[in-house]
Order: sequence, then structure tokens, then C-alpha cells
Amino acid sequence: MSRVCEVCERGAGKGNKRSHSNVATLRKFGINLQTKKIDGERLKVCTRCIKTLSKTK
Repeated sequence: MSRVCEVCERGAGKGNKRSHSNVATLRKFGINLQTKKIDGERLKVCTRCIKTLSKTK
């Protein structure tokens, strides 16, 4: 299974890692996924969604 939030479907972003000489190398910015039980079902959810779901319930 890929590292994607099952609620908002947000995945990893990409950007550049910059060395001391300013050479650009592609890198991934992973999201903070947690396993959370929502409505009796285990889901991989990002922490941003966990925070939002706790506000709306």
C-alpha cells in the first residue's frame, strides 16, 4: 500500500535537496501517516485529517 491518506488522498510531495554548492537533487517530502480506527475501520490517516476530524465530531 502506498503512503497516501485514505481520507483526503494526500500523498508525498516532491522538491529539491540543495547541497552546499547549490546543486539540486530531487527528494520526497513524506506525510505523517498514522493508523487510526474511524467508525470501526482501521485507516491510514494523515495527522492533518486527525486534527480536523477531532474538531468536527
